[in-house]
Amino acid sequence: MTRARCYGPPQRTEAADMPDEAKLARTLATAILGIDTLWGGDVMSPSGTGRFIADSWFSDEPLPEAYTHRAAARLRETGGVAARSPDEDAVGAYLAAVDVPAAIDEAIAQGRELGGLRGAFLVGQGESLRVMWELAEELRGRGQEVPYERCVVAATGTPPAPSRPEPKRQLLAKLLGVPAEPARLLEAVDAWRGERLVPRKAIKLLADGFISQLEEGTRRHVVPHLPAALHAVPRANVEFLLVENAWFSGSMNYVGRARNRDGSPRYEATYEINAALEISVPELVNLVAHEVVPGHVTNFALAQALHVQGKLGFEATVLTMNTRGAALSEGLANHALLMAFGATEVSELQDPDLQIGSLLALLQDDAKNQASWLTWEERRPQDEVARVLRGEYLCSEERAGKLSGAWGRHPLNGRMYLPCYRAGTEKVGELRRRHRPEKVIPALYQVSGLVDVVTIDGVL
Repeated sequence: MTRARCYGPPQRTEAADMPDEAKLARTLATAILGIDTLWGGDVMSPSGTGRFIADSWFSDEPLPEAYTHRAAARLRETGGVAARSPDEDAVGAYLAAVDVPAAIDEAIAQGRELGGLRGAFLVGQGESLRVMWELAEELRGRGQEVPYERCVVAATGTPPAPSRPEPKRQLLAKLLGVPAEPARLLEAVDAWRGERLVPRKAIKLLADGFISQLEEGTRRHVVPHLPAALHAVPRANVEFLLVENAWFSGSMNYVGRARNRDGSPRYEATYEINAALEISVPELVNLVAHEVVPGHVTNFALAQALHVQGKLGFEATVLTMNTRGAALSEGLANHALLMAFGATEVSELQDPDLQIGSLLALLQDDAKNQASWLTWEERRPQDEVARVLRGEYLCSEERAGKLSGAWGRHPLNGRMYLPCYRAGTEKVGELRRRHRPEKVIPALYQVSGLVDVVTIDGVL
């Protein structure tokens, strides 16, 4: 029997082959917020310093016991299993109250029963959550070390592999008019970046200006390929905030819980940017496109609109990190600048500085994958990884230090999230070269159903 796909809020039906939306929502909420809480995340935090695996909650559904139980509050306060000094009593009390692995198993089972595109997405997400559970058990000394390949496949759908920066380095060398030899190219990039460095106190002002330019490009090159019902959705309702001593370069925090008088969403978000970030103006343009429009904020806002319109189910309201869905989201965001300019390749951008900035941004995401590979596959020490990221991937010293340290050596992000960037970027690039915009853009923005870096092939 073919199962009908049912999207949107719970619906009353007597059809035996329709999913129980309320049950599915409860299961997913417990599985996702359960693993998020276990790792110390707080989906209701307005800051990226508090969020972790669950990256949004805008459904108006009540929070599950996995979040509201008093043991959950204590576990969040103590930092979860990845804290410097984990509180095992807090972990034990939480797991006694919330059966996280059972919820994950049930989410996978419901996805398999549902079948089709939606079911495949849920199974893939569930498998990612299962690996996160295994990593938590490893960290607690209750399980064997999770194979690196298992982590990467769960998050990206493909086995791990080192990055290959050479083609981008060759293009950069040509644009900068220097040999591609490492020392010469790094010197040229540092000089180029230094001449265009964004004053830290001007980041917010510049970012706000870039949003207007990118909004216009999105209106011209992206919006025409989306359904008319999505054209009026705010795509960049974001506030920029500077954050001191952050471990990330920037964090987009989609909120989506504010409502207009008529009850419609305001599609609001914040973007926290590391106050210590060393970034050039062209790289900042790329960052704003990636994080805001037509990147992450736009992507989340359209998902919320599709949920409100009954086109996507509950799972679209609690989006996740370290999953195949996140890999696709990062890939879309890495192509956001190109999409805003109606381009498929970096070489099609008219401004050489934008080409250089885009190549450096893409190299940084190659560096994220390489930091993961060198740290977890080759077991290289941090200082050696940092030197590789600086010399071969042309990262600033600040970025090389963060990616080789706080990011790369994190027991979860280092093995699951860092590889998502390159995997998603390569997949989206492949799809954009193979399909016309009117076909691929709706698929990337979930118009044909919630998809990930693997299941998107099913709608193209």
